[in-house]
Amino acid sequence: MAGKAASTVKLVIVESPTKARTIRKFLGKGYIVESCMGHVRDLPQSAKDIPEKYKKEEWSRLGVNVKKKFEPIYLIPKNKTKIVRELKSKLKEADELYLATDEDREGESISWHLLELLKPKVPVKRMVFHEITKNAIEKALEDCREIDENLVHAQEARRVLDRLVGYTISPLIWKKVAYGLSAGRVQSVAVRLIAEKEHERIAFVKSDYCGIKAQLENSGKKFEAKLTEFESNKVATGKDFDPDTGKLFDAKTKTHKVLAGKQAEDMIKKLEKEKWQVSKVDEKPVSRKPSPPFITSTLQQEANRKLGLSSRETMGVAQKLYERGFITYMRTDSTNLSKQALDAARNEIVSLFGKDYLEETPRDFAAKKSKGAQEAHEAIRPAGEKFVHPDEAKLVGPAQSLYELIWKRTIASQMKNSQQKQVTVRIEAGDTNFNAHGMTITFPGFIKAYVASKLYDSEEALDDKEVHLPHLKSGDSLNLQEILKTDHETKPPARYNEASLVQKLEKEGVGRPSTYASIIGTIQDRGYVRKDKNALVPTFTALVVSKLLSEHLPNYVDLSFTSSMEQRLDDIANGDRDRVSYLKEVYAGKNGLKAQVDAQDKKIDAKVSREIHLQGLEVFSFRVGRYGAYVCRLDDGEEFCASIPDSHSPSEMTAEVANKLIDQKINGADSLGKDPETDLPVYALTGRYGPYVQLGDITDEEVKPKRMAIPAGLEIDDVTFEQALQLLSLPKTLGEHPGLQKDIKVGIGRFGPYVVCDGDYRSVPKTESVFEVTFERALDLLSQPKKRGRSSALKDLGKHPTTEDQIQVFNGKYGPYIKCGKANVSLPDEKDPLKVTLEEALVLLEDKISETKPKAKKKVAKKKTAKKKTAKKVAKKTVKKKAVAKKTVKKKVKKKAKKKAVKKKVVKKK
Repeated sequence: MAGKAASTVKLVIVESPTKARTIRKFLGKGYIVESCMGHVRDLPQSAKDIPEKYKKEEWSRLGVNVKKKFEPIYLIPKNKTKIVRELKSKLKEADELYLATDEDREGESISWHLLELLKPKVPVKRMVFHEITKNAIEKALEDCREIDENLVHAQEARRVLDRLVGYTISPLIWKKVAYGLSAGRVQSVAVRLIAEKEHERIAFVKSDYCGIKAQLENSGKKFEAKLTEFESNKVATGKDFDPDTGKLFDAKTKTHKVLAGKQAEDMIKKLEKEKWQVSKVDEKPVSRKPSPPFITSTLQQEANRKLGLSSRETMGVAQKLYERGFITYMRTDSTNLSKQALDAARNEIVSLFGKDYLEETPRDFAAKKSKGAQEAHEAIRPAGEKFVHPDEAKLVGPAQSLYELIWKRTIASQMKNSQQKQVTVRIEAGDTNFNAHGMTITFPGFIKAYVASKLYDSEEALDDKEVHLPHLKSGDSLNLQEILKTDHETKPPARYNEASLVQKLEKEGVGRPSTYASIIGTIQDRGYVRKDKNALVPTFTALVVSKLLSEHLPNYVDLSFTSSMEQRLDDIANGDRDRVSYLKEVYAGKNGLKAQVDAQDKKIDAKVSREIHLQGLEVFSFRVGRYGAYVCRLDDGEEFCASIPDSHSPSEMTAEVANKLIDQKINGADSLGKDPETDLPVYALTGRYGPYVQLGDITDEEVKPKRMAIPAGLEIDDVTFEQALQLLSLPKTLGEHPGLQKDIKVGIGRFGPYVVCDGDYRSVPKTESVFEVTFERALDLLSQPKKRGRSSALKDLGKHPTTEDQIQVFNGKYGPYIKCGKANVSLPDEKDPLKVTLEEALVLLEDKISETKPKAKKKVAKKKTAKKKTAKKVAKKTVKKKAVAKKTVKKKVKKKAKKKAVKKKVVKKK
């Protein structure tokens, strides 16, 4: 009888474990779904990674063979060797290979690299989908294709181009400014934009102006009106002033007048006696359309504005939502919605809001694409044929908030326009005119769903947007209730925040929305930008480097030039341009990047390149050195310099601040007093890392006197002598730990106030003063478990039976998860984190728990068991020997007894 045919095994490879777990739920037993953990090959990250055979080559530091068709040197990162080995092992068991990485250039590149590394001898299929649902996965299995070589070439060209630009320009910046800085094809443009905005703020001249507002009443209803005209001229407001001069724009001087303080006060006295009357009422209907569904850049912008998430955080959360099957692919430039999505959205609208809110025909946003749009994916929307309602998604934290935002935006895009009525009332009082503005919503339309507060019960939110005026007509008399002068001043141009920077980069076609998160992260990590609340504040380093590149390599910080690079990379993706020819055009030749950098290297004066002069502060030279930014001033031909604290931004630097820093350096700060114990002077000073107190002076004998940072919330000018002594007494011993017999100390460190015992640290809460921490309070803090940047555990489940590590449930950035030692595992979407049991946690942790530690324990256990067994065997043998010996003795005794008995019988017979 013939044997049963073996079933076909299909290996499916994706990028992440979360994506693998989600897809595994939709596939049968014949499928093995494994994760490659992102890229399995990349260019060398450092000189030590470069293979020995290439190290002598001139181009080796680039990791790209610029002499041989720009061939990249691809290496398997050390942390991926085990993964590749395991994938090869799994492939041996498979009859087919499915490459199911993301459908964009990055994903296509990963699939190609997997193919190059695994060298499969079985059929290979490229499986693509833009959402992870059962239907989408099943359809993708049926509609497999080949790897798109054009997308691979475009990704490789982009990676190589970024490497050539970064690794060619960065060394120039190291030589001419400071070591460790970097340049990048898109990064340097972003830095230039932020630096230019800072220069605008530096050049800004503030203007003061006044306004007048009146509280009026008609038919028992009060409303507010503002002065718009006086003496036949319009009242000047902030937008009418030139930010560079502080005066009215030339075009406004004939039509606008600035209202001064004294003039406003005199006008109020006169207006209190005037008759107030409505001269004109204008009513205008306004129809507002909903915004298109999210694309990558608009999602980053809206999440930053409404949720306060950075671009990096937004993309991280969105990635998890996609991999868990909640939303469609999050890297897209298309606002298009599929028929499936349109049907789902429209059904949801009818169900939740009624037919009156449903747009008659589906809205088509497909034609609206950004400049240089990439592959036409679908917009970011909830996944599936039926959208999961946010309340039923069982998500928490940022994941819940972001999913809700995506759900609302998608639903709103298919709802009717919002209908509003805007009313402008013109009011006369003497020779002045006032205006009152009202707005009422006649039909909420899409804003019924897409408002910043709640989803459905949004009448209260809608009311907040409305401004109700009494029913007025021309000639109506009004009663003046109150009239006030308002003082105003013009504001400098707002700095970029992440949302506005992303918007600018996308508008100019610089970079790709999918890369913006990493770019914004990089410019912060490299010290070009720091975040102040939500604003991106440039450092002096950013201004110096931006000036250097603008003067000597202007193309590489030029918006148009960088945008044209993106277009050419898109041409490569479409198969309309050759990769090698384009890279050669950019890098090699007389006008290529290498030739430009080599030529400028000889021209640039390192001393000049490290300094910058700020408008209005020309007497000072601001420079960047090995230890950060510093300011210099010439006094009688002699130059004096002082460090600039990192917290001081360029646009907030004044002559007073600069002189104070330098004078303090020259003369030393005034002593707060003398320490009673050492008789040394005590100072409150400012350094690169902020304000601090110091005991004594720097001398040949005392190179580094004792210092202690001034804690946040205490200004340097407010520090008293007693507070300085308290700070200098830190770290202070509070007593001996009763259990450890080690000293407990309190102090202030890099991350703020702390208590410590035997190397075990705990932070002192911000609400408590470090000077008031008692021995008992320190013991209490040390008894609490370390948080290590996480919130406290939602639930303690007990110890793992093998590793003996504590198993706890936490609520993380991407949702609830279980932690056991170094192993973390996400909780399934449907699982309530407060109801999970130890048994369930053990099942989830089974694949995650590292085998090394348990094995080591097993080996120790085996050794112990072996020793016990040996001991038992020896004991048994000893017992047996003793038993045998006893038997032998008994036998001998019996024989002797028998012999004696025989002898006795013989004697008796005789």
